[in-house]
Amino acid sequence: MSIPVAGRESAIVLDLKGVTIHDDVSDRELVKGVTLQLKRGGVLGIVGESGSGKSLTCRAILGILPKYIEVSGGSITLLDRDISELTPKEWTQLRGTNISAVFQDPASYLNPSIRVGKQVQEVLRVKAGLSRKESRKRTIELFHDVRLNDPEYVFQQYTHELSGGMLQRVLIAAAIALEPDILIADEATTALDVTVQAEILDLLGELKVRAGLSLIVVSHDLAVVAQLCDEVLVMKDGAVVEQGSTRDILYNPQHEYSKLLISEHDLYGLERFLYVPEDELEQEQLRYA
Repeated sequence: MSIPVAGRESAIVLDLKGVTIHDDVSDRELVKGVTLQLKRGGVLGIVGESGSGKSLTCRAILGILPKYIEVSGGSITLLDRDISELTPKEWTQLRGTNISAVFQDPASYLNPSIRVGKQVQEVLRVKAGLSRKESRKRTIELFHDVRLNDPEYVFQQYTHELSGGMLQRVLIAAAIALEPDILIADEATTALDVTVQAEILDLLGELKVRAGLSLIVVSHDLAVVAQLCDEVLVMKDGAVVEQGSTRDILYNPQHEYSKLLISEHDLYGLERFLYVPEDELEQEQLRYA
């Protein structure tokens, strides 16, 4: 069951207000009052070091927080529906249909004993009700859409026979198979080399336009979000320390931590954004508008 059509017409597809996430074992707040909005067709970046709370925030949005960790305050509204009202069955139906995600290590999310094409095909058979022939054809089309060379060949491969970049493309194909409204890319390019990383980011930008996706891009690398995102949240120690347009964060950061990230541009590869006129940055981002 997908979100009702009325929700799909809303200009705001995701709305977090004062979300806190609590660890019941250590009795600590891991995420402290996160507020954000994702606009339909928008691209929101969440940046911060490991342990900043960015991935936990995304897992709360997806309803997949680890055991003993829970949303303890605030609200999360997805396509005009408060997700705290969802039953486990509704969550299962929701994921993939309305919201999907790709993560850092695609091999961990694919079964090594089943051919990758069959795994995507099964998603289409179970959730979209396609026949075996229809689901195979659609899987091949999806592999083509995510720029996999020779999709028929890739369909027959196992995870150990594909590179990290190819596996990430397979996972993206599975994530968009049911045409979700929102795609979360949580450190999806971290383990890839620079060239493949750029290709995956370009692919996400293309899918955003072609499939009408709203994107959340999570990274510790400010250069990643600078390339693709309209707005940026900077997180540290479980809290949002700064948020605003990508241009404002890059050119006029207010918080010391944001300034630190930008000062380390040699590490993050930000110089290609920092040393160009703002209008050229806007032109780069308009490629994905």
